[in-house]
Amino acid sequence: MSERILTFEQALEEVLAHARSIADVRRVETVTLLEGAGRVLGAAIIADRDQPPFDRATRDGFAIRAGDVGEPLRVVGSLRAGERWLGRALAKGEAIEIMTGAPLPAGADAVVMVEHTTVADELLRVEAGRSLRVGENVVPRGAETRAGDVVLPVGRVLSAAEIGVAASCGMAAVQVFARPTVAIVATGDELVELDEPMSEVQIRNSNSYALAALVKAAGGVGERLAIARDTLGELRAQVAEGRAADLLLVTGGVSMGKYDLVEQVLREFRAEFFFTGALIQPGKPVVFGRLPKENGWTYFFGLPGNPVSAQVCFHLFVAPMLRTLAGRTEIEPMFAEARLSEDVKGGAKVTRFLPAEVAGGWDGVKVSVVGWQGSGDVVANARGNGYVVLPAGVEHFPAGLTVRVLLR
Repeated sequence: MSERILTFEQALEEVLAHARSIADVRRVETVTLLEGAGRVLGAAIIADRDQPPFDRATRDGFAIRAGDVGEPLRVVGSLRAGERWLGRALAKGEAIEIMTGAPLPAGADAVVMVEHTTVADELLRVEAGRSLRVGENVVPRGAETRAGDVVLPVGRVLSAAEIGVAASCGMAAVQVFARPTVAIVATGDELVELDEPMSEVQIRNSNSYALAALVKAAGGVGERLAIARDTLGELRAQVAEGRAADLLLVTGGVSMGKYDLVEQVLREFRAEFFFTGALIQPGKPVVFGRLPKENGWTYFFGLPGNPVSAQVCFHLFVAPMLRTLAGRTEIEPMFAEARLSEDVKGGAKVTRFLPAEVAGGWDGVKVSVVGWQGSGDVVANARGNGYVVLPAGVEHFPAGLTVRVLLR
């Protein structure tokens, strides 16, 4: 198999093209509304009635005819939210006290705010010179949505705002896409599990925990498989188990070392490779492809073993594929713009994604590079909350320059 090393932009587009091509055959399940928080809608939410279902007052005040604003008005009643005016239609020269959220009584066409009025001897007077237009401080029936309208489409993530909309439509239960399963295989003789004794030259298997957390945040279910030692037999066993999942992540063993055997084992399973590296730092050895299985394909990513490299590659490439599998429609990595807080040296021949601290305030968003010791520095990575993006071939990035930031 020949190598296929792509630029960052090419590699991302390759992933996005495959993500968009996945047939929409995801399983849908029904859960209670609150159980649906953070899940992806598998069936649209339809408005069950007009919103608002009546002409609604938006201020505490008095319901009147807008043309009567300049004359004394007789207060003939009071109306609270949840009540309906049962009297006759409001006549010229009359007013009804009304609370925010109450339905506008028949005959009224506006609401004057209480702070713009005085009441004495049951006569309401509006401040001199105060005007009032028809419809002021009133939301008309159906202005927000009409019965039968789609208020939340398929593919929308149910955050607090969406939960509120679904609740307003009486949806005690919702249909959501099933969470995709992601098999995570960490490779290497140097790895030990957290509860195992280790020597001074071994390291704990932190990668699979970090990746499982990222999988959960992206809407999937991470399944941490046993560590695969640097033997063909163990790698074959773990890949065979992992390809039953919706997505397979293998960390380590994708570089050019003597014991980097992952690509060899994947080829044994008749893997189709779409790229075998990307011109990025960290993360250049990343691999993307798919494995055949009885009922279709399992897409896979071979991620570098260094923790920061693996996490950068997850945000850039794995997350878009996983979001698609989870049912989301907006899948691309999230970038923002910020101004550099300090000078940064450039000159790299690849696109760099450096751990960075992004801080936003009233005067704009700023970003500063976190001091780190390379792609194995998990502590420095945790000090940041994003990655500053430094394009290839630029020698110097001065303080104050607006740059892209990969959010996480």
